[in-house]
Amino acid sequence: MRLIRGLHNLRHDHRGSALTIGNFDGLHRGHQAVLRELHRHAGEHGLATTVMTFEPTAQEYFSPATAPARLQRLRDKLPLLQALEVDQVHVLAFDRRLAELSAADFVRRILVEGHDVRFLVVGDDFRFGHGRRGDFDFLRRSGRDHGFEVVSTRTFVHGDDRVSSTRVRQALAEGELETAAQLLGRPYSISGRVSRGQQRGRSIGFHTANIRLHRVVSPLRGVFAVRVHGLGGSVVEGVANVGTRPTVDGSYAVLEVHLFDFAADIYGRYLEVEFCRRLRDEKKFESFDALKRQIERDARQARQFFSE
Repeated sequence: MRLIRGLHNLRHDHRGSALTIGNFDGLHRGHQAVLRELHRHAGEHGLATTVMTFEPTAQEYFSPATAPARLQRLRDKLPLLQALEVDQVHVLAFDRRLAELSAADFVRRILVEGHDVRFLVVGDDFRFGHGRRGDFDFLRRSGRDHGFEVVSTRTFVHGDDRVSSTRVRQALAEGELETAAQLLGRPYSISGRVSRGQQRGRSIGFHTANIRLHRVVSPLRGVFAVRVHGLGGSVVEGVANVGTRPTVDGSYAVLEVHLFDFAADIYGRYLEVEFCRRLRDEKKFESFDALKRQIERDARQARQFFSE
């Protein structure tokens, strides 16, 4: 899979593909259905498949304080797109120049001159361009003028509701990990590199792996039973806290994992933490002794979950 950053890095051999556009946050089952549609159209006409996405998202650019929690970072999205056999991913910086680009100029400069797009697959609620004036009907008219076909994706439904990143966020916020996994098609996880923390856990007998959350807002908070991937060939169980650790610091969000029956130096390792069951809310304790007693209870509860 080829990764293309910026419009200026588009080469001749990147052009003339079947293209889809979106944030694809979480790459849930609805997104997977879009990519299947993209592959179908590309296969019928011998075209490569391209996913265009934006960093940051439009909501993060315009309203960073109120933008919804990001389900995954670009670094974690790319391996999933590769596993879904996407040929190339084009990442555009969402900045002032892009925000001020009119819908017509977006089509002309990016889709036609940049990509020479042949097939465009988007949702029928897709909006783009300055003031969000471009919509699906505008794209269809533009396609007729410039010689590319525009098709809409069918809504993917789970239960009675549309599968969406918003619905995944809601399930995670409510601790409904099983629902989130059904919407995603896999258990929800967060990945990151283990960094050196304040080593407060060591002082109360619980060694922890600290992973900084590179998000403005975390999609979930609390204490969880987890499985950790990336420690050699084995999966290690543990208990994790996602939040600001109000008893210790409270100034920034972190994912803090206590691994069961594991005692190796893993600073700098890139881990994937899979969330299995929510145990409780994060809370502030009156002392480190009280925190230690609660962690012991959390660990027993998590071990019992994994033994069931």
